[in-house]
Amino acid sequence: MLKGDLNIRVRYSDTDQMGYVYYGRYASYYEIARVELFRSLGFSYKKLEDRGIGMPVIEMESKYLMPIKYDEKIKIITSIEELPLSKIKFTYKIYNSKGELANTGKTALTFIDLNKKKAVRIPIELLDIIKSNFK
Repeated sequence: MLKGDLNIRVRYSDTDQMGYVYYGRYASYYEIARVELFRSLGFSYKKLEDRGIGMPVIEMESKYLMPIKYDEKIKIITSIEELPLSKIKFTYKIYNSKGELANTGKTALTFIDLNKKKAVRIPIELLDIIKSNFK
């Protein structure tokens, strides 16, 4: 398993009229968390795109356990639980400012050649980085 965590504060623009995080914002939180997980490993999405590789989301699941409110500090724990080949799966746990589990999620992304618009395997350099950090 590979794991990373990220702390952020809920912005006003993330909330709905009730002051709770709008359900559609969780997809953005997941994206921020997985981008930062890659960055913490020394490999960025930008590096992939510069090499002509994209990572579109092909599946997403989100479970809302309790509301998160405006201005709360939240912690997002992102995990890769299995080594990727043609797709990579992330799991997310979002904790509110009291440390309570407020949301869980999963995404699956595939790797594509941006020029040919065809699926490809994970670039070997990225796979090696993930393997070397896998526990």
